[in-house]
Amino acid sequence: MSSMDWTDPFAVAEVLTENALIEDEALNDAASRALAEFGDTPVTCHVNPRENIVVAGVDFAAVVFSRLPGEVRVEALVSEGRSIRAGERMADIHGPAAAVLRGERIFLNILGRLCGIASITSEFVSVCAGIDVEILDTRKTTPGMRALEKYAVRMGGGVNHRFSLADMAMLKDNHLAAIGGAGNLLPVIGRLRNLGVPVEVEVDSLQQLELVIPFLPDRILLDNMSVSELREAVLLVEDSGIYLEASGGITLETVRAVAETGVDGISVGMLTHSVKSSDIGLDWHYDFRKEPV
Repeated sequence: MSSMDWTDPFAVAEVLTENALIEDEALNDAASRALAEFGDTPVTCHVNPRENIVVAGVDFAAVVFSRLPGEVRVEALVSEGRSIRAGERMADIHGPAAAVLRGERIFLNILGRLCGIASITSEFVSVCAGIDVEILDTRKTTPGMRALEKYAVRMGGGVNHRFSLADMAMLKDNHLAAIGGAGNLLPVIGRLRNLGVPVEVEVDSLQQLELVIPFLPDRILLDNMSVSELREAVLLVEDSGIYLEASGGITLETVRAVAETGVDGISVGMLTHSVKSSDIGLDWHYDFRKEPV
């Protein structure tokens, strides 16, 4: 296993962009090479969203240019986590034309993905405005991009759940099946307590919840419960100190009703696993049909 810190977004961006450049054969870009002396022409590009977005990941996406020949500078013009409107300039890119051309698609792919995550997270947070509830992400992330995607969730106002399997022990339905049911949790939770690992147990019914409460896990995940069941669950754990997390197919249309039940957190897999990338483009300030100035 690699000793790299996979929770460090910059470290992840380095690995991601290195592999993306190899995949894209950026150094073998025939079109850029064919520009010859025109490829050295200094250009400035404006990075503009084509839709309203929340900004996330400009510096991480910019790592791509540090891996290419030619000095390219990315200048962020708005702060991370800020909501901006379509057409509002978010960054400028300065550098030789050929270097910018080789890296622009990877830059936009990463930036669009992260802004898309931040933007949908912000929508979920906004829908729940005024309610004391956390919008949580999950481990349903793009392999190798988790640190970046969880960063984007934070920029959208969400809260990161566990980063990896080592951060928190989540005992789900398959774990419970392996030990013969929730009634046999005591020794398992005891071992986890000895390791100093936080414990979360998933339940899918109020009957199962009542079995689990006496074991006092740090969290209980209420999976695919109705709003009325969630309200009952909140009453059942009242004053226990257990963090209640609702999960299961929650959408922008249903999240506020779930939040109003009194749960502490709502985990939303779609923040990362099925998000639409933001539409972001580069507007160039050099016309190749003219002689260089």
